[in-house]
Amino acid sequence: MDKRELLNRIASSEDERLLAGRIWDKWEQCQRRHVPAVTGFLSPQEQALARRLLHAMGVSSGYLFWGGYDGAERRQLHFLPDWQEEAEDTVRLLRCSFYEADALTHRDFLGSLMGLGLTREKIGDILVTEHSADILVGSSVSDFLLADWTAAGRIRLRVTPQDLHCLHIPRQQTKEICDTVPSLRLDCMVAAGFSTSRVKAAQAIATGRVQVNWTTCQKSDAAVSEGDVLSVRGLGKCRLERVGNVTKKGRVWVTLQRYI
Repeated sequence: MDKRELLNRIASSEDERLLAGRIWDKWEQCQRRHVPAVTGFLSPQEQALARRLLHAMGVSSGYLFWGGYDGAERRQLHFLPDWQEEAEDTVRLLRCSFYEADALTHRDFLGSLMGLGLTREKIGDILVTEHSADILVGSSVSDFLLADWTAAGRIRLRVTPQDLHCLHIPRQQTKEICDTVPSLRLDCMVAAGFSTSRVKAAQAIATGRVQVNWTTCQKSDAAVSEGDVLSVRGLGKCRLERVGNVTKKGRVWVTLQRYI
């Protein structure tokens, strides 16, 4: 299968095909020149696409995802030559401090950065706390932001560089859901995780609104496993934390974490 044919098979849209092509180009750059190559920050959905592409290409090693800290949502994809074992230092941490408590949101910071002309791939996770936000950015734009980024909307910012080990990670708010389900089918888990009926869950799945580990799944009977993240457009996401024992009536105890 040639490159064009494989990209068309992997991608479900023109945007995905273009992204997959850029990822392939980075891999080829690493292979041809024997130098490290790195993409911009990828969303979880884009990372899932990258994994599908690499699997289809038969690439099983020589790469890693890194977003500046363990558990980062947005991460760069690093291709490593044979002589290199760790990713290059291409992520910078900027701390934006402001006086007014809870005055700014994730959306405010992202909008301000995009207003400066940055593309989304230059920006990693944005972690907002009461009086500050920690922003992960690509090394190529950090000096520009330190010099020119002074405000988000009408709120003045004090932007300073920080070591990555000083990162402030706000606690993710979740709601624990303990329930029994007939089976670990996707429609059952969506119904339990989002407090809806199996009929409505099946409708959401059939219309392409449900993702499993950031990949769209339209099969209601698809099996869900511990650790899988389920996302429903318009409702949010949840994670299957634990599969428990089977009840006397044949139902399965499950524990899910719903992100709120």
